[in-house]
Amino acid sequence: MTRIFIVEDEKPIADLIKMNLTNKGYLCEVVHDGKQAADILERKRYDLILLDIMLPGYNGYELMEYIRTLEMPVIFITAKGSVEERVKGLNLGAEDYLVKPFAVVELLARVEVVLRRYHKSERIITFEDVTIDTASRIVQKAGRPVALTMKEYQLLLLFVQNRNIALFREVIFERVWESEYIGDSRTVDLHVQRLRKKMGWEHKIRSVYKVGYRLEG
Repeated sequence: MTRIFIVEDEKPIADLIKMNLTNKGYLCEVVHDGKQAADILERKRYDLILLDIMLPGYNGYELMEYIRTLEMPVIFITAKGSVEERVKGLNLGAEDYLVKPFAVVELLARVEVVLRRYHKSERIITFEDVTIDTASRIVQKAGRPVALTMKEYQLLLLFVQNRNIALFREVIFERVWESEYIGDSRTVDLHVQRLRKKMGWEHKIRSVYKVGYRLEG
């Protein structure tokens, strides 16, 4: 199982990150202090570290100097959003830099990108009786293959990776079609309807009023 270390001194933010990553199947550990994080990193390894900058004990930049010798990927998560701060964080060796406040769906996407880069993302994703092989892009439900178009497959993957999270139509469009949303929801709605039918999920992919859709489970 993929192990993620969350180093964040604001407990509500740390709890939110942990809850959403745990829902996706990641094994998470949280600390709120830089010195405690350094002590733990002396004896444990992780597949990814989410690192705040403004920390008690050692700050994120000081920790990063140590972490980069351990060859563990890092995403900085911080309120410091200036270009200079971003450049500093990336020059220190971070894989990515996410500025607070952030959308959960963006955090999950960035985590997945970094894990893929390090070949640590799960090849097989399961949800109830559905299995998704992300290498071959084969989808099975109750052991039987489900024929999906490329967009339907990408839509399914987006829902499963963000289950129980309400996704705005514009987020769905931009993530699946990889282009700017122009306010026409018919494309998204049509593909959601087709996916519901093929997966037998008429009551699992719920419409969320004035938002979009949410996969429940």
